[in-house]
Parts: sequence; structure tokens; C-alpha cells
Amino acid sequence: MPALTPPPVRELTAIAQLGTMPALMHQLAGLGGCGRPIRLDGHRTEVHPGTGEILHHLDSADLPAGNLLVRCNNRRTTRCPACAETYRRDTYHLITAGLTGGKGTPETVATHPRVFATFTAPSFGPVHNRPAAGRCRCGTAHPADDPALGSPLAPDTYDYEAAVLWNAHAGKLWARFSIHLRREIAKRAGLSQREFRDFARISFGKVAEYQKRGAIHFHAVIRLDGPEGGNTPPPAWATVELLTDAIRAAARRTDIPGPLTAGREHRFTFGRQLDIRTIRSADFNGPVQITERAVAAYIAKYATKGAETATGTLDRPVRLLAEIAHHDIPEHARRLIRTCWTLGARPELDDLRLRAWAHMLGFRGHFSTKTRRYSTTLGALRDARAAWRRAQAPQQYHGPDTQTTDDETTLVLATWTFAGVGLTPGESWLAAAVQPAPGTEGER
Repeated sequence: MPALTPPPVRELTAIAQLGTMPALMHQLAGLGGCGRPIRLDGHRTEVHPGTGEILHHLDSADLPAGNLLVRCNNRRTTRCPACAETYRRDTYHLITAGLTGGKGTPETVATHPRVFATFTAPSFGPVHNRPAAGRCRCGTAHPADDPALGSPLAPDTYDYEAAVLWNAHAGKLWARFSIHLRREIAKRAGLSQREFRDFARISFGKVAEYQKRGAIHFHAVIRLDGPEGGNTPPPAWATVELLTDAIRAAARRTDIPGPLTAGREHRFTFGRQLDIRTIRSADFNGPVQITERAVAAYIAKYATKGAETATGTLDRPVRLLAEIAHHDIPEHARRLIRTCWTLGARPELDDLRLRAWAHMLGFRGHFSTKTRRYSTTLGALRDARAAWRRAQAPQQYHGPDTQTTDDETTLVLATWTFAGVGLTPGESWLAAAVQPAPGTEGER
């Protein structure tokens, strides 16, 4: 645990005089390290529907912090490291369940054909990089932490417009790819698309990641199942080789039309770099290409990172373009944001909402997505964690919508209003004091 900052003595003294210090520390401990919790005013009452008896009543004014404190649940490491770590762990468990089973997914999924595929964006112009040859086109062997990596060799000729619009259409491009993938697998199996659904199903879990040049690419676990997903075995013709070949063919076929901007017609495809690796079990007796644990950890690593991590841009929306002049961000990121802002003023691009997503360099999709049958859901993992917490600590320190699980007929009446965000200096100091050292708490 990092060293505590000097304590705000006056506020801590006032809390001690009120006698609420132990209760306040207990309430803060329930935040799990969240430094920017949502503060709520209101009340919650549990009533027995048969007798009208009040089983439990909670008023925010009676809580030691004066408000109900709810975790912010922000997935960005730059905004809330504690909540982002929870999101990363949930993503790890979600991906792992689809590889090895567990949390409602049968263990037999480990025997299904599975690959780990990375889909990149096309080139929008040469950038500083670290090729296998060792030297960039500029003649320099860039170190891994060189801030020049990903920036254009010739910024004035770099296609910023296409780069931003590609990000804005990346989600649609993936959706089109998934359609083509089903068609390609069906064709290789000698089936029509209608017949395919009676024999097999494609399941996947993926995350979006920003490359240093600011372009989105996707990491995906793609699995070939039986007709009911992971609960049924795939047909005999379903092999890793067939799946790999179908993915390559589908990626080549996938393209979508883009908007017409100032007389220029856009069309979007994936980049030429497509990496597909067979996923092997950790105890596989033979050449191990990539293990289940490595895949899950790799995907989860990117679930909490956005454009600000890769390119040094902003981690919150841009309200006015003049704001970026006051931020210390790379020129490449600044030009991508400016391009979003400029294109966002065009009526024909209103549906892309480029100004609202300028801080994301035009990308407005979800960072972590999956098919319904791939594995469990993030919501199910959150519900399980909330139930565990309710069993470990008094209910009033959890959320406004939590309910007791031992009596399903309990009537809950609640009213909550937003009262602010964050902690006072004294609360922040106490919250840091009650957090365990890194690595001492479990995954759940």
C-alpha cells in the first residue's frame, strides 16, 4: 500500500469527537478502494408484504459519512484504479469461463475448437514503429517507451479523416465480419446458412484496444460449439483448421461502405495483419502455442485501458475544442481529436456523434463484448460479488438496490437522489488506511 499522505488533522479530530470513526472506517472499507464514490441522499425501507411490518429502515443521514456511498464502477485505470481492477478481474473470469468452463459454463468447452485472433486497422500513413528488422523507416531503432512510436512520419499527409472514421465504424465492421464468418464455416461444412444453426454455433469474447497510432484493433477468443453453444459438443467436421481458414476468408471479405465526405467516398476493411493462434490447454501434451490462462490475462489487460493509455489523449469527453490547448497531450492525439471535432460539425455525420466521442478518437463501441452463449456475464459476476458482500457485512453499507436473499417476498421501498462525487480529505485518508496491501486480497 502506498505511503499515506499527511492526515487532515482538523477533520479527523472532528470525526473522532463525534465518535463515528469506527463506523465511518467500516463504511469506507465497503468501497473496496474506490476513490470517487457516488454520494446518494435518500432512504430505503424493507416491509413485510403480508403484515406490513417494517423489517429494516436505512436513512442516508444516519450513515457515518452522511450519505450512502456507492462505488463509481469506472473501468478506466486513469479514473479509478480500484474499480478498474475489479472490472479487469471480472473480464478475466468471463474469458476464462469460456475457455475452461465454470460459472455456469460446462468444462467441456475446453475440448471445442478455439483460437485467439487479433484484427488490426488498415494503414492511414507510415508511422514510427519497431519492426523486426530493428530500425524504423526514419532510421532510428526506437526504444519501447519512445513517445514518438505511433506518430506519423509525415503528419501533413497522414489520413486523419480516414483514421477517425475507421474507428467510428469499427463496431459495424466486426458485426459484418461475424456474419461472413458464419457463412464461411457453413460453406466449408457443406451446409446452407439456415442448416448451419442446426449443427453449430460460433461463440466469442473480445476486447477493443487502441494501438499507439490511435487506431482500434480487436483481440478475440473465437470458439466453435454445437447448436446450443458450450452446452453441446461441436460436430465432427468442426476443427481448429477449418475455423482458422474460415476466419481468414471472412476477414478478407469483410468491408462496409462509409460516408461521403466532401466528395470523397470511404470504404472500411480490416488491415492486412491478421494473427490467429490456436488455444491449447495448459496441460496439453505437445507444442503449446498459447495457453488459456495467457489468453484470458492478455484480454483482461486491455479491458481497462482506453485511448488515453495508448496515445496520451484525454480520459473524459471534450466539451469545447479550446480545452485541448490546455492539456499536455501529444500532437498526434491533438490532431485526431481536432479531426473528430471538425467532422462532427458535418450534418451527414450526425449519427456518428464524433464530437461526443472525440476523446475516444471516434470509437463509441463497448470495449468488452461477447456472444450470449460464450460464458457468464459481467452482470452475473457483479451480482455474485454483491451477494457475497451482503453475507459478510451489514446491508446498509452496500447499494441502494440490494435486497436480502433469504426472503424473496420482501417489499423494498427506496428513494435516492444524487448528492455528489468523491470523498472529503479526511474520508480519503481513512479509506487509504483501511485498504489491504496490494496482492493480499483474493481475486473475488
